[in-house]
Amino acid sequence: MRTQTKETQTHLTPAAALAILKQGNERFVNNLKANRDLLKQVNDTSDGQHPFAVILSCIDSRTSAELIFDQGLGDIFSVRIAGNCVNEDILGSMEFACKVVGVKLIVVLGHSRCGAVKGACDDVRMGNLTALLNKIRPAVDDIRGTGEGNGSDPEFVELVAGRNVELAMEQITQRSPILKEMLDAKSIGIAGGMYNVQSGVVEFIYP
Repeated sequence: MRTQTKETQTHLTPAAALAILKQGNERFVNNLKANRDLLKQVNDTSDGQHPFAVILSCIDSRTSAELIFDQGLGDIFSVRIAGNCVNEDILGSMEFACKVVGVKLIVVLGHSRCGAVKGACDDVRMGNLTALLNKIRPAVDDIRGTGEGNGSDPEFVELVAGRNVELAMEQITQRSPILKEMLDAKSIGIAGGMYNVQSGVVEFIYP
């Protein structure tokens, strides 16, 4: 598979970028890999990079975006933080990716059995982790408003994880005028997904 170039990146639409990720996840689930010469990709990207997507995912060791979507060197920007939360640094990174480098798609990727989401559901308080989990608690409150639930309730945790993805997408558009302008102009797209740590499947839930 070819390394992304400025030309291929420029001609990609947000929908086409999403299709590439979906096809890559299908290969991953079927234990297939695109034919790549990674050393050649090292050489091809030595003078510059032209990724087509920026993916915000969790630090969970099971959720490497490059593996899940079967992508090579120079294909995606991978932003990782526990609970796939949004903060100022992440927004700045996304603005750089889209406005400066030319990325066509933003993906917020949550996952099943997320430890950070479980911690937020159980109101865990521990050092600097407290402030991070506070970013997930709005999703907990939204889901808990429809009933009771905690981190030992798998169904509740999954609902919170999905809502957390949705809220992160909302924050990206609300807190970054640069990205909102690009989204409104349809020069970039945004999507949300959930990765199943048992099956390897990514289900895109937004849109």
